[in-house]
Amino acid sequence: MRLEDLPVPDEGLLLTHFITVADVPRARAFYTEVLGGETVLEENPCMVKLANGWVIMNPGGGPTPDKPGITLQPPADPNTATSFLNLRVADIHACYEEWSAKGATFVTPPIDRKAELRCYLRDPDGYLIEVGQSTGLLHGEFADQHTSDG
Repeated sequence: MRLEDLPVPDEGLLLTHFITVADVPRARAFYTEVLGGETVLEENPCMVKLANGWVIMNPGGGPTPDKPGITLQPPADPNTATSFLNLRVADIHACYEEWSAKGATFVTPPIDRKAELRCYLRDPDGYLIEVGQSTGLLHGEFADQHTSDG
């Protein structure tokens, strides 16, 4: 572990994303071996530096003094999401090919949404991850709004 790799801001705010996982080594392998992150801390909690952010992972558990009455657990239903990790990439087709070859399970191939090319994949615990490449948005073109869009 290198202290300079830890998500500790010199000043202000730094955003990390915490996920509750069923199996830390399996989740760590996905975020490092498939998505190309770098392990900063193996466990307790596991921290993976991913591009310019960090994913922090720990097993679920019951309430603690700082979160009374709150239990953490991986998603119970992978078809219901209340939030997701959003990754912006320079070349979505290259990411799709590379990550698929490394075992990523995509919901669909990249789809042209006018403003962006977009697709979703799942991590081993079923968390939804959006992968997008801005295209039309760079020229002021926005996606058509659908009532089912999230």
